[in-house]
Amino acid sequence: MRTNKNLKRTIAPDPVYNNRLIAKLINRSMLDGRKTVASTQVYKALEIVQSKTKKDALETFRNALENIKPQLEVRTRRIGGAAYQVPTPVKGDRKETLAIRWLVNAARQRSNSTYHTYADKLAAEILDALNNEGSAIKKKLDTHKMAEANKAFAHFRW
Repeated sequence: MRTNKNLKRTIAPDPVYNNRLIAKLINRSMLDGRKTVASTQVYKALEIVQSKTKKDALETFRNALENIKPQLEVRTRRIGGAAYQVPTPVKGDRKETLAIRWLVNAARQRSNSTYHTYADKLAAEILDALNNEGSAIKKKLDTHKMAEANKAFAHFRW
């Protein structure tokens, strides 16, 4: 058994929405330690989402994130010299972390032709996720498909 349990860091909620999820999104969006730039872009994206949906931006973001969260994932497990992809359910905090990671990566990879700023791209990706489409949702579905395909190895779960 491992000696030390790694401690959970508590993230302070962001100042505008007083929400931990938004703070996580800002931290994940940050490049080169430029937090003010990241927070400005995230807040702009949330304003765009609010203007387009005519609903509360925070609630819309939560719903979009809920659509992105995966239920199953595959984990590699070595048994008798062979590596198996074993489907396992995703635990609470990891669901959130994966969803935010996929959302940010999908927003970054959007083409520059239609959307110019990161705020535009992030807003578009949030709106797509709300409607169960877009790259982040595709990533979730791919993860679920892989887990489904490897269902035969589920008995190796630990």
